[in-house]
Amino acid sequence: MDYSFPHYLLSKQSVDDRALNRTVLDVLKASLPGSNLTIIEVGAGIGSMLKRLLRWDILPAHVDYSLVDVMPANISFVRGWLPEWAAQNAYQVESMAGDVIRLSSPACVVQTHFIQADVFDFIQSQPGAADLLIAHSLLDLLPLPESLTKLFSLVKPAGLAWLTAAFDGLTAFEPVIDPALDARIETLFHKTMDERITNGIRSGDSRTGRHLFAYLGQAGAEILSAGASDWVVYPHQRQYPADEAYFLQFILYFFETSLTGHPDLDQAQFTRWLAARRAQVERGELVYIAHQMDFLVRV
Repeated sequence: MDYSFPHYLLSKQSVDDRALNRTVLDVLKASLPGSNLTIIEVGAGIGSMLKRLLRWDILPAHVDYSLVDVMPANISFVRGWLPEWAAQNAYQVESMAGDVIRLSSPACVVQTHFIQADVFDFIQSQPGAADLLIAHSLLDLLPLPESLTKLFSLVKPAGLAWLTAAFDGLTAFEPVIDPALDARIETLFHKTMDERITNGIRSGDSRTGRHLFAYLGQAGAEILSAGASDWVVYPHQRQYPADEAYFLQFILYFFETSLTGHPDLDQAQFTRWLAARRAQVERGELVYIAHQMDFLVRV
């Protein structure tokens, strides 16, 4: 199977659509100004969040939107994919100077910037620039709580941060294959998050969601709304919606790359477990749940 990260991000759009907490989203929409909004999204991937905000009529009339991602493949993909989607959905698409694309409809005009950069390098060049910071499926990959102060430096005084899909300590696959083995694999997978080292720094937490309540207060942020944003993927009549079978196969690929060779796991058992789970996806049987949290805060 071809494991493409941009394809994975495409396949999880429908999963995220269901998962995002609607109460938090409603508070976000009510808190945005009617016009002239500057948004910075860090870890923006292939632009799925901007597409979603446009589809859901969340954005005001005039928006300056910067998509920042460290992966060149993601930025390359979004440069082609987002304008194509916009043109197919009645937006006028104009290429501007400086790698900027303007998306225009009668309801909204968005100046879109594509920026390939490490988030912490980008922070140094953009202090206090955003009315709204977005970080989706990102915080559980960063060293916390110290990263929050750095991220919030991107936001204007009294600006907002929408922090979504922060993983919070529960992964479940159904049906059960072997209760003890399932529990061991899930525990060890979470442990790889807790022990992740990036650039010599511990950068991960399998209970990020719950810890954010304290971390956000320590960073001087006021929580305006918070709620669960669980991924729940299940088949209907042996079929998964949209491209969610690929999403599930990629989740299993994450498990494979994280735990292959792990000294505390019998590798023959793990190989059989992966094969059984992949077969469940092929037969339209596997159910997958991951517990996550969304937050809207005032910085």
